[in-house]
Amino acid sequence: MSYRKPRFLVVIGALAATGLLASCASSAANSSNPESNGAPVSGGTIVYAHDQEPPCLWGGWIQQAYISRQFLDSLTSQVEDGEVVPWLATDWEVSEDQKTWTFEIKKDIKFTDGTPLDAEAVRRNFEYWINEGGNSTADAYLGPYYETSTALDTHTFELTLKEPYSPLLTALSQAYFGIQSPAALDRDADVNCEKPVGSGPFYVEEWARGSHVTLKRNDDYNSAPQNARHEGPAYVDEIVWRFVHDPVARFGALTTGEAHAIYDVPTPQWEIANEQYQVEKYVTPGRPMSLALNTVDGVFTDKLVRQAFAYATDRKTAVETAFNGVTPFEPNAVLSRTTPSYNDSVADLYPYDPEEAEKLLDAAGWVDRDADGFRVKDGERLYVKLTYGAGSHITPEGTAVLQNLQHNAQAVGFDLELVPATQDELFAGKYSTPDSYDAKPGYWTSPSPGVLLINYRQNLPPESPNTQSVDFYNDPEVEDLIRAANSTLERAKQDEYYGEAQRILNEEAVSVGLYNQLFTLAVDPNLKDVWLESAQGEPVFHDAYFVQ
Repeated sequence: MSYRKPRFLVVIGALAATGLLASCASSAANSSNPESNGAPVSGGTIVYAHDQEPPCLWGGWIQQAYISRQFLDSLTSQVEDGEVVPWLATDWEVSEDQKTWTFEIKKDIKFTDGTPLDAEAVRRNFEYWINEGGNSTADAYLGPYYETSTALDTHTFELTLKEPYSPLLTALSQAYFGIQSPAALDRDADVNCEKPVGSGPFYVEEWARGSHVTLKRNDDYNSAPQNARHEGPAYVDEIVWRFVHDPVARFGALTTGEAHAIYDVPTPQWEIANEQYQVEKYVTPGRPMSLALNTVDGVFTDKLVRQAFAYATDRKTAVETAFNGVTPFEPNAVLSRTTPSYNDSVADLYPYDPEEAEKLLDAAGWVDRDADGFRVKDGERLYVKLTYGAGSHITPEGTAVLQNLQHNAQAVGFDLELVPATQDELFAGKYSTPDSYDAKPGYWTSPSPGVLLINYRQNLPPESPNTQSVDFYNDPEVEDLIRAANSTLERAKQDEYYGEAQRILNEEAVSVGLYNQLFTLAVDPNLKDVWLESAQGEPVFHDAYFVQ
């Protein structure tokens, strides 16, 4: 298979090495003049400052995928043009009916606990994800399609689907599908959460909760993906993955040399970061950050009210102002602009038009106002409870966006209350049922438009529940369109079916688009070949090395 090189960070500026950086680089062996011969310098410690500390070091949240990518290998990898290339799977075949996939697994690969990574280990992971509830995100992708998985022999793994699923290889390239040691999976869940075991270029040495994770080099690493920069073990000795929630403090750590790379460059420092550091801006595919409107309980059960809210809020200005023009506004509420089969015709459906919002609310019967200026109908106020993950899913800039929308909505008569939720509350499901909110922002990182089925498969408990349906919108036509797109290999048909599903969902205003999720990375110029993989924008440190 042919492939393109991954996107590597381009040096945009230069900064003299700080004391900490120099100490890390000088600890490397044979580092007399690496820039003169272009050879990587072995050794050293990368200090990386991230934002969110996840509840577990692997799982179905993108913040978990960022770190698990360092120690879990996947079956496939994806390059910049969307092509899927080998990783743990060296080759694959699919049956004529597109339901049976056969993967050849790399030979002589071991997990860092010494156990073999073979077809049986892969089978065990699939069973754990789908049938044992061990990975809700993997189940969300494959649950509607998974039939069985079998180890045909030591190095041949067979996956059987109920119906064709064209996004399969792309989905498997994500860190959500990183393969873990079956022996580790059989441990207590809390133990495996804290020290998961993979076959990747690093392994988890220590998790000092509230502070950092230390990742040590796997000296026996021999399973790099085809699009890696080199084979074999990582160049550096370790990564100290620090959790620094304050964005100003993260950027400060980079400027003082306390960190060599940082996540999520603060938008006020964007210009200086581009002048002095290696900077990458990855617009995440999948579902953008959008505001899901509760379609089964509360005021947003009325389509006219949902549409009125979309017209009433100047989302474009709010996003551009809060994010200093760095983060793109996304009017498509259900699919990000970097996702294949994006339908840009829906972008103009709901421009800022408070007069149109007023007309729609009048038509919906919300004509009277109370003493506070809020609209009322049948003695009830036009109240909207908007819950959001303060400091986790929603950054300070994102909070500013919501505050601006609150002001817009109140101007046309919505009584919009912003209710911040902690990360613990969100993961515990406090705000997951129709009676717990009227609106809630969220996103879903995915390299495939097949993510639409995750969010818009009908929620039909008890036989077929869908806990990922955040706006609770059930439409058999939409589900049929998405399933048809997922099951065809013809790109034109995929564009047609996915595009029509996007049109319906946006016209129904089940959600309103806010902005595209970004992964931004700033790296000291003396640390080379840090790159972002193309499926989710996960940082890759396997190829990184220091220069003096």
